[in-house]
Amino acid sequence: MIRWGVVGPGTIAAEFAEAMGPAGGGQIVAVASRSLARAEAFADRFGIARRYGEVAGLAADPDIDVVYVATPQSRHEQDTLAFLAAGKHVLCEKPFALDAGQARRMVQEARARGLFLMEAVWSRFLPSYRTLVEVIGSGRIGEPLLVEADFGFRMPEDPRHRLFRPELGGGALLDLGIYPVQLCSLVLGPVAHVVADGVIGQTGVDEQVAAVLRHSGGKLGVVKAAIRTNMACTARIAGTDGSIDLPAFMHWPQALTITTHAGGTERIDASYEGSGLRFEIDEVHHCLALGLTESPAMTLDETIALASTLDAIRAQIPAGGTRSTPSSNAAGSVL
Repeated sequence: MIRWGVVGPGTIAAEFAEAMGPAGGGQIVAVASRSLARAEAFADRFGIARRYGEVAGLAADPDIDVVYVATPQSRHEQDTLAFLAAGKHVLCEKPFALDAGQARRMVQEARARGLFLMEAVWSRFLPSYRTLVEVIGSGRIGEPLLVEADFGFRMPEDPRHRLFRPELGGGALLDLGIYPVQLCSLVLGPVAHVVADGVIGQTGVDEQVAAVLRHSGGKLGVVKAAIRTNMACTARIAGTDGSIDLPAFMHWPQALTITTHAGGTERIDASYEGSGLRFEIDEVHHCLALGLTESPAMTLDETIALASTLDAIRAQIPAGGTRSTPSSNAAGSVL
């Protein structure tokens, strides 16, 4: 039984706790928050024995194997490094970090200590995404050349909400844009160059972002994200011999539609019951059982590359974006 700690008892952490039972093989035994009252309420709700009002308390707990970091992304580097220094494995919620510099420091620490670390891009472990990889690998749509994907919705402007707070790493790009970008990375490989633009809102965060990603071999990704505009929230992968459509919501589709140039359309059911977070929990358990320090489906090198791509996009948004200075240059190269 793998013993979990959770830090940041918010909405996503609650869904994570609900998914722990169906995942099997693990148990949340401690929770931490900067507010002891919040930690107490979360622990009472999910029957968790130990609760801490500070990160240090959870880090020092000798009975924790792995920690799920679900704090705002502005704290991901600080919290992850603290748990790694204490000898804990870490599953860090996406986006992994505010920029590629932070991501590299987190990865370097995990590798130096021989500890497991993974970005919680839950999409990668869903039945639909596993099937997507299999279909592309089988050659049914030929060589994939283009990915078009967007994820966005209209939220009322609220300066108190984390998505509208620059100091918490708010905005459309990091929270929502990571999903279309990671799909491009999964299907088309590393990004070589970025052309992007966006709109900064009244609170100082990016509210709309669009980018064209050039991958090696003449492949293109077209991505969009928004928090003030409704989008289709779908994706399409076009190959030399066919295409794959991901319906809304593209980051957790319940089915895939495959169309081939030879004729015929097939809909593949990829639905599941309960929370999809259980699949990423299963991945962590599987990796730890094998003694792996990273997931083959969500490698640490790819996590750094994704952060570099987000940096390159943000560097081209007027007013310089909303968060810490990106480590890529304004020309959009991520090499």
